[in-house]
Amino acid sequence: MTLIGWTQIFLFALILLVVTKPLGSYMLKVVEGEKHILSGVLGWLERLTYKLFGINPEKDMTWIEYGQSMLAFSLISMLFTYAILRLQGFLPLNPMHFSTEQAPAYATALTPDLAFNTAMSFTTNTNWQAYSGENTMSYLSQMLGLAYHNWISAAVGLAVAAAFIRGFARRTAGGVGNFWTDLTRSCLYILMPMGIVYSLFLAAQGVPQTFDAYQVASTLEGAKQIIPLGPIASQEWIKMLGINGGGFLNANSAHPFENPTPLSNFIQMISIFLLPAGLTYSFGKAVGDTRQGWALLAAMFVLWFAGTFLCYQFEAIGNPNMQDQGVEITTAALGDSGGNMEGKEVRFGLANSALFAVVTTDASCGAVNCMHDSLTPIGGLVTLLNIQLGEIVFGGVGSGLYGMLVYAVLTVFIAGLMVGRTPEYVGKKIEKKEVKMAMLFVLAAAFSILVFTGISTVLDFPEKSFINPQGATWNNVNNGGPHGLSEILYAFSSATGNNGSAFAGISVNTPFYNTLLGIAMFIGRFLMMVPVLAMAGALAGKKHVPATSGTFPTYSWLFVVLLTGVIIIVGALTFFPVLTLGPIVEEFLMNSRRLF
Repeated sequence: MTLIGWTQIFLFALILLVVTKPLGSYMLKVVEGEKHILSGVLGWLERLTYKLFGINPEKDMTWIEYGQSMLAFSLISMLFTYAILRLQGFLPLNPMHFSTEQAPAYATALTPDLAFNTAMSFTTNTNWQAYSGENTMSYLSQMLGLAYHNWISAAVGLAVAAAFIRGFARRTAGGVGNFWTDLTRSCLYILMPMGIVYSLFLAAQGVPQTFDAYQVASTLEGAKQIIPLGPIASQEWIKMLGINGGGFLNANSAHPFENPTPLSNFIQMISIFLLPAGLTYSFGKAVGDTRQGWALLAAMFVLWFAGTFLCYQFEAIGNPNMQDQGVEITTAALGDSGGNMEGKEVRFGLANSALFAVVTTDASCGAVNCMHDSLTPIGGLVTLLNIQLGEIVFGGVGSGLYGMLVYAVLTVFIAGLMVGRTPEYVGKKIEKKEVKMAMLFVLAAAFSILVFTGISTVLDFPEKSFINPQGATWNNVNNGGPHGLSEILYAFSSATGNNGSAFAGISVNTPFYNTLLGIAMFIGRFLMMVPVLAMAGALAGKKHVPATSGTFPTYSWLFVVLLTGVIIIVGALTFFPVLTLGPIVEEFLMNSRRLF
């Protein structure tokens, strides 16, 4: 670890803290329909949208109506994207002729199971990619099918977070807001204006934005190299700001066309945490006590810093097997020497690679600027556990806030049991229904990750079968032992956590994995959103309970410590056994000079 590395990490944290309050105040004004800086400029477009689609913005929906609208919209959007992917060979903006008879030899066919997996992936904000973007997707599929969902899935997350905030802020109310107005306002006033500025910045940094066909260059050896192009900047900004993570190119943010400079790399990391951090302040302001929001943000920062320290520390220590062979990798310009530089971009170095890996898995982003499969066992453990905690360490757009609030509900419930009184949180009594919904939220993710990992580990696929057409060995993993288990575990953790990153040593483009991972994505998104909306409806109908001398202060450092402890304990009890069999065993074996 180096001074310059830690300087960049602390600068990252400082900038994030500075922008949290103004951004959070602005987002609350947007979702509540209050006057703000852009309401006079874009208000006509909001009203026109309501008129065109027959939306009554004054209608206050119950949580059931809100959930039905959200699910119906997501289903129709998914079918729309599935159709585009299956029909891309007949649609325009396909200069490389993917999915046609003229497709190049390196192209990947969009089979029904791959199209289903991809459509489900982008609908659920997962952006898991079982294909190489530059070898599979036409420009139209990238823009209309995938980048569209980057917008919409982020806006859906913001909408559900807004409904959950109202559940705590309202008193004896029958509804939690209007899904269609929340969706419209999130797109018009938050994502679109920020996106215009962000995409222009990326284009200025060198990210391509063109409809030209791929270029062919001649190397110094006389070989031919295909250089992929396309409308990359317009997808890159929402991939990061919307915490989607799906790259235009297979190398994602390690590719110089998606992440060309150290400045673009730094801004991309900031943008991943930007909206989730702002929403914590939005929550505090909505419930009339901004200290509540700062307490949630503090818990997020504690978990983020702990993960960053561990990942950076063990990546800097490196692999003793490499050191035994006298291998020393140095990036003098960045001040890094030794350490584990396998799978990392030399232009970013250890600090920026470790920070990016932690940030993208703390959030449900999944964009990568290094190969997570090449992290040290403990470095990989950090990224795995970040996802398995359930999108709460900043998390996704909206999902990070409501995930952390679910754990806050569990924390005050546990604290209430300890002192023998009815738990309260921001003036609302936490009773049986809220605790049941919180437990459903936690158990849905655990079930999907552990059960599907177990199924995939024990099944013995016959070679060249329907579910394993490539005939790969041991469930399509390229490594044996604990690392092979970690690859399967990471896949289902990433899918269920709607993250999208991977230990890419596993071949998942098979009917079995495409289908099962698609189901895991559905569970991780919608079977966790519905309990949140049910909890919001129950809380909105409750009276406000004034604080007394016996009320547990949920804005103090004691609460932050207790909340952090509950998160770690629940995660440890749930996933520690399987993590022991994977990265923890691999760490001990690596130090005893065994590799996989």
